[in-house]
Amino acid sequence: MTDSSDPDWRASARTLSQALPMMQRYSGAIVVIKLGGNAMSSQEAMDGFARDVVLLQQVGVNPVIVHGGGPMINELLGKLDIPSEFRGGKRVTDAATVEVVEMVLSGKVNKWIVQALNRQGGRAVGLSGKDARLMICDQDAPELGLVGTPAEMDPKVLTTLFAANMIPVIAPLGAGRNGETLNVNGDTAAGAIAKALTADRLLLLTDVEGVKGADGALITEITPQDIRDMTRDGVISGGMIPKTQTALDAIEGGVRAVVIVDGRVPNAVLLELFTDHGAGTMIRARR
Repeated sequence: MTDSSDPDWRASARTLSQALPMMQRYSGAIVVIKLGGNAMSSQEAMDGFARDVVLLQQVGVNPVIVHGGGPMINELLGKLDIPSEFRGGKRVTDAATVEVVEMVLSGKVNKWIVQALNRQGGRAVGLSGKDARLMICDQDAPELGLVGTPAEMDPKVLTTLFAANMIPVIAPLGAGRNGETLNVNGDTAAGAIAKALTADRLLLLTDVEGVKGADGALITEITPQDIRDMTRDGVISGGMIPKTQTALDAIEGGVRAVVIVDGRVPNAVLLELFTDHGAGTMIRARR
């Protein structure tokens, strides 16, 4: 039997006790998590993420996972000698490329995540935005090819899965107006799904601390107007722009708060939801 006087065990018990109000606060809430970066870098990292998500569900949260898979797509495109090009941060996607994107995202990556969640005791179901008309998209600029932006959302399949105590795992692919497969940016897809569900939280897991100010220091909480001002002034730039834009769109669409989460931090999702400390930058209309 473990010694109950062990400081580590007592600290764990104290942490659980302190987390109770947060757990109660999120009971029944919908939390959409965009999975990418460090959490997908190894089986160990994936297993840790899966444990956290299954714990969320056990305490009454309805988690939805939306995932990327860019490095895996690049790897297979390279093996097949299919050139890859990006414009404005989006992959130019022709007919050959979209076949590879769907194969990797809906096949290899989606099932890897599903299996990880199921090994931890969850009941995960993999699907894409093409299933059950979840995500109907309009095609982006012609020069990008088969790249889409969500235009019509039907989340009934997700609420059905919640009722069955299952965890949806969604590959960011959508159906075009004529039924064609369209590649969708993962952050954009996650934001659209969060809006359609009027989620309590949208968590964007990434490999940076969060939004930083002009002095380089992490900003733990920020408003939409702050983001607009910082983007105008060039403080927010590069790859952070699409993430903060996703956050703005989600909040305008009814999501209560968006958090850009440092996915390199162990148990980042649990820290963000169940502690006062958090693990990134929270964006919401009012502080």
